[in-house]
Amino acid sequence: MRPPARERQPRGEPASPATRLLAVGLLLCIAAGLLSAVAGGLLRAGVPLARAGAPDWLGQAAVQHAALMICAFMGTVIAVERAVAVKLAMAWLAPAASALAGPALLLGHAAVGGGLLVLSGAAFVAVNVVVVQRQSEPHTWLLLASAVAWFAGNSLFAAGLAPAAVVPWWFGFLVMTIAAERLEMTRLMRRRRAALPALVGLLALLAAGAAGSAADPVAGGVLYGVALLGLSAWLLSFDIARRTLFTQGLSRYMAVCLLSGYAWLAVGGVAWAATATGAPWRDAALHALGLGFVFSMMMGHAPVILPAVAGVKLLFGWPFYLPLALLHGSLLVRLGLRAFDAGWLPRGAELNAAAIALFAFTAIGAVFAWRRKHALAPRRARPPAPAAAGGGGSPAARRPQLPARGAGGGKDA
Repeated sequence: MRPPARERQPRGEPASPATRLLAVGLLLCIAAGLLSAVAGGLLRAGVPLARAGAPDWLGQAAVQHAALMICAFMGTVIAVERAVAVKLAMAWLAPAASALAGPALLLGHAAVGGGLLVLSGAAFVAVNVVVVQRQSEPHTWLLLASAVAWFAGNSLFAAGLAPAAVVPWWFGFLVMTIAAERLEMTRLMRRRRAALPALVGLLALLAAGAAGSAADPVAGGVLYGVALLGLSAWLLSFDIARRTLFTQGLSRYMAVCLLSGYAWLAVGGVAWAATATGAPWRDAALHALGLGFVFSMMMGHAPVILPAVAGVKLLFGWPFYLPLALLHGSLLVRLGLRAFDAGWLPRGAELNAAAIALFAFTAIGAVFAWRRKHALAPRRARPPAPAAAGGGGSPAARRPQLPARGAGGGKDA
């Protein structure tokens, strides 16, 4: 809950130029991580971005697509959110290291990038230990488990293991983080006694599948897929989104994002298990989970997270549904129509990228819309000055008087 406006007015010392420079640098690294990951994903899907004389970083973006998207972008964003929450200077080591890993990987310095990711994962584990010490609750322990999963994946990546051993841990980090946040929200409704043990069991199964994928990809992959499918069923059964779907405004939008994401989580679980047994569904397993599930969660939570983390406010409206619809429609093109014609894969990937870009522009537009609305509001609501005593005098005396310069006028508190 935000404090009253009169308590928020003292803002302390303004940020120093060095702090602002570091913040800009972090933001640029996050944007570079996302843009390069999208470019690399398009290349891997067969979109002809690279031509003769293409820069070397574009080829590295294709090779390091998963590391850039999950670690340099998503991991950094999650680490920033946690650093803002704990309010400790050392907490910023995690997002700073993962953000810098992106440029290192793009420049071909895989060892440096891997080392930075290990440092980031270790720092992130330490931050979540602090979170548990401050509030020992089931959801904070799950957040700590998700941090350990990220550290494990980063360590395996730095050691040079194959993606089959690394990627399950990275996705486990994202899935556990989301599950922990949704578990926290179930406190707003009556939770069934079996809900928490079932969730812990499913996430333990997920971790076992990730650990087993290196030694036995078939058994580990099937276990991992079954855990994802079970988690989808748990979320659809116990999440409060089933109720908020019938509300209005932002609450309904978030519910649509969540419930549609849970459906893609089920698709990802089935595809993951099928891929482990030899079916050609790897693209469906990775992108039903990464785009359909994780990006749906990001789109749903962004209007709430951005004001808390970045200090900007968004004016929510129906345009937010457009990138969400494009995301799900593009996934149906990519994963559904591709079964009939492989040529739909690059077209679907292009639409995936368009959905991400459209959401970014929608969020930026919502920031400016909020500022415009609240900049005009004080002018419309400004009351006329009281008439002179006795109501007489010249017309100039009865004219509304402007407030004195610096007398608190014009800015929404």
